[in-house]
Amino acid sequence: MTVHALTVPGIGPVELTVTERGQGHPVLLLHGGGGPLTVTPWADRLAGARPARVLTPVHPGFGGTPRPAPLDSIAGLAATYAALLDALDLHDVTVVGNSIGGWITAELALLHSPRISGYVLVDAVGIEVPGHPVADFFSLTPAELAARSYHDPQTYGVDPAALPPQVREALAGNRVALEAYAGRAMTDPALAARLREVRAPALVVWGEADRIGDTAFGRAFAGAIPGARFTVLPEAGHLPQIESPDALITTVWDFAAAHALPRA
Repeated sequence: MTVHALTVPGIGPVELTVTERGQGHPVLLLHGGGGPLTVTPWADRLAGARPARVLTPVHPGFGGTPRPAPLDSIAGLAATYAALLDALDLHDVTVVGNSIGGWITAELALLHSPRISGYVLVDAVGIEVPGHPVADFFSLTPAELAARSYHDPQTYGVDPAALPPQVREALAGNRVALEAYAGRAMTDPALAARLREVRAPALVVWGEADRIGDTAFGRAFAGAIPGARFTVLPEAGHLPQIESPDALITTVWDFAAAHALPRA
């Protein structure tokens, strides 16, 4: 785990905690509102299964990390990760984001970084789709959230009351950071129209049982991005990296290989 001191245009100094594992094709993996632990096992699995250098940053404010006051939007997080790729001088990066991480991925695509070869949005939020609203995350009980998030909530749902106090405290901090970045609605009414400007290859992956945003929401997300492909993973919900990790690895890796940039 490394803390990178970045200077982000329009925001200023940002301390960004990043964990790396593996070697090979660079993958920037962006977690959702559940925090970095929702992607850590999948990052380990990907780095072990493929020649991949997987970078998993913690969105500032999550996991007890500091968040500078000017960093208070999804677009600001996208600018922060663009600055990270510049600081590390990475090329041919595949960005993979889940939930709000997918929203950040969409905003990154709008920055047109030449360092990035493709974008994978996994059960992303951020757009508005008439008749298919994103679930009101902040009003859901833990049991309701699990029922909407997983194909098999009995196996994968977690009772916060059973967690150690320090973990519950970190989860509470995550919710505060999530609201600061995404608002309570977790949508940007202008995002779908802005996505017409995306020029790079994009793949939208959706868990068939996702009830945070349903598959019609996912299809609308893909339809908003020129040329984007849409793939549904069976027996998975809002977090396919947890319920269908191997299927997601195959899907992401095939996409990354198909759109790799030529070596200089």
